[in-house]
Amino acid sequence: MAELVRVTPIDDGAFWRVTFGASKGNIIDRPMMTALRRTFADARADRRLKVIGLEGAGGHFSFGASVQEHLPGQVREMLEDLRHLVLEMFDSQVVILAAVEGQCLGGGLELASACHRIFAGAGAKFGQPEIALGAFAPIASILLPERVGRAHGEDLCLTGRIVTAADAHEMGLVDDIMPAEPFEAALAWARTHFASRSASSLRLAVKAVRADLAARVRRELPALETIYLNELMTTHDATEGLKAFLEKRPPVWRHE
Repeated sequence: MAELVRVTPIDDGAFWRVTFGASKGNIIDRPMMTALRRTFADARADRRLKVIGLEGAGGHFSFGASVQEHLPGQVREMLEDLRHLVLEMFDSQVVILAAVEGQCLGGGLELASACHRIFAGAGAKFGQPEIALGAFAPIASILLPERVGRAHGEDLCLTGRIVTAADAHEMGLVDDIMPAEPFEAALAWARTHFASRSASSLRLAVKAVRADLAARVRRELPALETIYLNELMTTHDATEGLKAFLEKRPPVWRHE
């Protein structure tokens, strides 16, 4: 079995290159969430660490969370695991930089949105397409409006459209666009800004600047998961959209 997450320490352990993915599109399924959670827990315990550069293996960041795990019987545990992953990212108290190439969709965009800064290759694409499957994205419903403002956040969550790196940069989702090697740009940015900083002081600054956001996610996300489980998943269309995607056919909506 291929390794799900690979950690490469750089600069005497002040920077970690974290590469996730073992399948085409780097699907974020529950085993992947567990592996990433362990990585961020390890990050919190390593007092030398200042910055994580997060990237997907191969040519894409991630196609998103497992559609199969959104089906009844699995979805409750999937939502809980994804919530715990995002909270583990916040609790790591290190700066997290996303280096995005290729597709960054669904749960992949939620993961990138939880990072402090997004560096994108010129050909990267971003989207929150859950609505096309008859679903919605609980984490993105909080993080995207926080990151890009309510109008752009609602645009991405409600239309499900895929945007270019240039469009994402214009709306504030992407911080820097690179012609190639976004990870190298993230590393250079981190060295410029954090090499001379105290790791312990930087961690406390990260904790302070994200205290309100972390509290909001802890408070609000369980309520959105309840809407997802008790309202969305009781509709015909939610299950129909997921099954249609897996069966590679257009959905037949009943609007109920």
